[in-house]
Amino acid sequence: CVAPEFDGLDLLVTDDHRESVRHYCEVAKSKSDRERTGEGAQKSKTGVPTGTFAINPFNGDRVPIWVADYVLGGYGTGVVMAVPAHDQRDFEFAQQFDLPIRTVVTGGESSQQAHEGPGQICNWSMAMGLDLDGKSVDEAREILLEFIEREGKGKRCINYKLRDWLFSRQRYWGEPFPIIFVDGVAQGVPNEDLPVTLPEVETFAPSGTGESPLAVLDQWVNTTCPKSGVPAKRETNTMPQWAGSCWYYLRFIDPKNLTKVINPELEQYWMPVDLYVGGVEHAVLHLLYARFWHKVLYDCGVVSTKEPFQRLVNQGMILGEVEYTGYRLADGTFVSARRVDADELITLDTREDVEAVNVLNEDVEKEKESFVLKSDKNVLVHARAHKMSKSRGNVVNPDTIIEDYGADALRCYLMFMGPLEQVKPWNTNGTQGTARFLSRVWRLVMEGTGGGLAPAVVNSTSATAEQLKVLHTTIKRVTEDTEGLRFNTALAAMMEFVNSATKWENRPREILLPFLIMLSPYAPHLAEELWHQLGESGSISMAIWPTLDESLLVDTTRLIVIQVNGKIRDKIHVNVDEVQEVVLNTAKESDNIKKFIEGKTIKKEIYVPGKLVNLVVT
Repeated sequence: CVAPEFDGLDLLVTDDHRESVRHYCEVAKSKSDRERTGEGAQKSKTGVPTGTFAINPFNGDRVPIWVADYVLGGYGTGVVMAVPAHDQRDFEFAQQFDLPIRTVVTGGESSQQAHEGPGQICNWSMAMGLDLDGKSVDEAREILLEFIEREGKGKRCINYKLRDWLFSRQRYWGEPFPIIFVDGVAQGVPNEDLPVTLPEVETFAPSGTGESPLAVLDQWVNTTCPKSGVPAKRETNTMPQWAGSCWYYLRFIDPKNLTKVINPELEQYWMPVDLYVGGVEHAVLHLLYARFWHKVLYDCGVVSTKEPFQRLVNQGMILGEVEYTGYRLADGTFVSARRVDADELITLDTREDVEAVNVLNEDVEKEKESFVLKSDKNVLVHARAHKMSKSRGNVVNPDTIIEDYGADALRCYLMFMGPLEQVKPWNTNGTQGTARFLSRVWRLVMEGTGGGLAPAVVNSTSATAEQLKVLHTTIKRVTEDTEGLRFNTALAAMMEFVNSATKWENRPREILLPFLIMLSPYAPHLAEELWHQLGESGSISMAIWPTLDESLLVDTTRLIVIQVNGKIRDKIHVNVDEVQEVVLNTAKESDNIKKFIEGKTIKKEIYVPGKLVNLVVT
């Protein structure tokens, strides 16, 4: 696949495809890189064939050359060898245009989605005389690279994706550059005159000349050179506040130091930062710049670590609710989205004009990984959640959600939506679910009439072995998941705890209090209130996190299924190490079993250790 802006594209296009390629490239130029590479399985890939073929240098196959806007001219050479079985974007493109999908790495099911994980090479078939089938991807890559270089067919290289850093701003807010100009020549401000601070002003309005608002402050701009005393002018552009935010983590450690960036002893004690959490946009903005800044400080001897952050987590963006788009012909007939070029709004096969229309949620249903019309399941619709924006009208106001369901329900839903790193669409109904969960927690403790505690339910009796096992299973899961930032599964574990605890006739305080401590980071307001309702003093936020006792997780009993003539009639619990004779006798003494065997002859007793008893009777 070739990028629309590829310099040599004209040489690859045949005359009968030239007009369609020209039109496609014009449309692509109007899109941003983000629009062209937008994520989501519901976003259809677009492209047009050039009519020419490339020859695979390894096996001699003819490979059709397409122009596709998901290939960017600034990435590598602007030309990529698509591998649809092992790259999801290439897979979607091949599916869209019914192109061959050849598996070359084992693992996964390439007919459903691209397998991008590890595996062994397959279908290499001794191309170029190299036996790569069965080798790991890393091993095969090294053999292939050595062969290519040895034969003079190419050389290995590393591509770095970097952007120019536009560092100056024409505005008031920002750090002033410590630069003055003497006869047009830039000079640094002497150290004793640092820092250069922003002047007090009455207006922040633009200068009207395209320069910073500072440019009109003659008294501030016009100064003298500290060395020669001749007239000089200050730089009026300001920094984009990166000069401060790129190393604020260091200043937090030693904020009042007026002589150094940071005390070396404090820096060596606290650095590097344990965890950096930021949106995906930080990966090419703040994170990149902060690392650059830190490495400069390392070279200057100010810091002792080469890297500022030990661990990076990019939290996913919360999108608006999913919107469904259908495509309709002039006669009102809906056509499947598979047949439509969503950018040009024409059918791919007949080139007919279509109209994109919004489809209501109640008119669609899920079909495997796609969405179709309920009225015609052959008609695929596009389902896509967009970034929240006022222009789309899909912004969710948290104040409204808090007013309806409470802050704790909103917090829990945001964490329960899915993995932290995942981009997720908002669904208001999901907040109702977490609100119901928190209501169940309240009732778990506040069972009494009038909202008061029920002494017969919540009490100081000792916990049973089963209750302790449920609690410590929850402690293990919530602790591990919280430390691993898997907040959604931590909440799922607490929901399972509530399901079990609600069935208990007695709910010991020694069980409920540790549970509330685990809940408090997720639903702090509710946990704090219930903490005090149970008679505890101080804030729950200062309570010690529950300690796991692994010995309480070990099963001491097993559930045995009891069958009579192959039909399940009862289930019993027996000790893990119970002998067969005792298990069989216990099964036959069960009230539910007696009525099926009384007056009958037991011809055979079958015991599957730890699992099942089957009594064959006549």
